[in-house]
Amino acid sequence: MIELKHLRTLQALQNTGSLAAAAAQLHQTQSALSHQFSDLEQRLGFRLFVRKSQPLRFTPQGEIMLQLAEQILPQIQQALQACHEPHQTTLRIAIECHSCIQWLTPALNNFRQSWPQVVVDFKSGVTFDPQPALQQGELDVVLTSDILPRSGLFYTPMFDYEVRLVLAPDHPLAKLEHISPEDLADEVLMIYPVQRQRLDIWRHFLQPAGVSPALKNVDNTLLLIQMVSAQMGIAALPHWVVESFEKQGLVVTKTLGDGLWSRLYAAVRDGEQRQPVLEAFVRFARQHACDHLPFVRDAARPGSLQSIS
Repeated sequence: MIELKHLRTLQALQNTGSLAAAAAQLHQTQSALSHQFSDLEQRLGFRLFVRKSQPLRFTPQGEIMLQLAEQILPQIQQALQACHEPHQTTLRIAIECHSCIQWLTPALNNFRQSWPQVVVDFKSGVTFDPQPALQQGELDVVLTSDILPRSGLFYTPMFDYEVRLVLAPDHPLAKLEHISPEDLADEVLMIYPVQRQRLDIWRHFLQPAGVSPALKNVDNTLLLIQMVSAQMGIAALPHWVVESFEKQGLVVTKTLGDGLWSRLYAAVRDGEQRQPVLEAFVRFARQHACDHLPFVRDAARPGSLQSIS
């Protein structure tokens, strides 16, 4: 019977003191506003204010309705504001890239400063397959270099990064300016315990050349780098993994061929990619990586978003 517009009009009448001024404030004609009140008063069965009173004077019933407006309208405004503000939520993240956590942690710190109401939880592990968990609703976003076709997932490019050969400083290959696949034929390649077809160095560097070095699984990054430093093998990793160790002189890195580049994506369920929290996380993570990581370039170009369902 009584609507929000009526309550707002009552407040305008009180604030302005006249029907004409209230009509101007509400961007209506005085005639339209007068007709609105006449119709409302007829339905309510009582007068709301005294016509032609100067200043405008409310009836006792009008005073009651005015009090209602003063109670209800602020609550409506607060509710609408709350609907547009993010509530506390949990952002469940998984990373397929075992070494991503080294740059992701400071990126998350920046994200949390702007989104303190969001609780960040992430899961990783060499035996954990996160993309099926994302499909099933157990996760919210997965950082991955692998795109699953017809998966119902949306892949936003984060950045491109160079996969570099990691060697002990006194390794014979450290003297070479150009590393070819054949140079690695007799080496022991230290890898994380994943299928070799998921390794960029295998798919895009060794396999096309028909080169198959010995592979050794190591599930710990620090141990892997220590073994490389001790000349127990070589590795192919993003530079951010070994940057601090290279500065200490424990390892050196080399470009593989003309440069072996891979792309990191943020995968979410298709249809959820425009959620503000997910967009903010992707933006903060990408910005931090592109600003601070060596051998990284921004993959967010016009038309670069990929939706593969």
